[in-house]
Amino acid sequence: MTEPADVVVVSPHPDDAEFGVAGTVARWTQQAKQVVYVVCTNGNKGSSDPDMKPDVLAQIRQNEQKAAAEILGVREVVFLGNPDQGLEDTPEFRKQIVRMIRLYRPQTVVTADPYRRYIWHRDHRIAGQVTIDAVFPYARDHLAYPDLLEEGLQPHKVKEMLFWASENINYVSNITDTFDLKLQALRCHKSQVQTMKVADLENWLRQRCSDLAEGEDFDLAEAFHREEISW
Repeated sequence: MTEPADVVVVSPHPDDAEFGVAGTVARWTQQAKQVVYVVCTNGNKGSSDPDMKPDVLAQIRQNEQKAAAEILGVREVVFLGNPDQGLEDTPEFRKQIVRMIRLYRPQTVVTADPYRRYIWHRDHRIAGQVTIDAVFPYARDHLAYPDLLEEGLQPHKVKEMLFWASENINYVSNITDTFDLKLQALRCHKSQVQTMKVADLENWLRQRCSDLAEGEDFDLAEAFHREEISW
């Protein structure tokens, strides 16, 4: 029987979780919380190198994600293996996420905010929306995907959701003490960081996190939209 996790992070691609929630993940794991990553796509299109092959890139990014998760103390990384730029709001994809929620039975689910306006990666938008739907009502209702019951995956009620990259921030997480771990984890994604054209990754990231902590009594933050689920 799979041991429950306190938190499941649903990441559209390898590296998205490091940008969005890594500092908070490190704080949670330091508090002995169990965190599981679910990575929706294999990231096989995330390169500007004309000589890069998709299958090679997918393996590179999987290895990068594993290295980053190890730095953060993430217990397990699950790769769903869907193609990059290929996520769609389908019953099949939704079922993948419902299975993860019922398998790990988290109190908290974290993902990308699907309601960011205008320019936003489609995989982020789809992953966020499908995760919301998986949490409510599909993971909760025993008549949704009844074949999962046959696998022993009982309904589960998540208590809260956090969304990174939100335009409607209502929850700020203090990562002053775990910023360095976030930076180390992000640097594991060499295939992605090198395409950002940022001269000094540390200063760029520190400024972002400092801006998110504006008005707080700490220096560095990650920010989210948070929804408590009471049903």
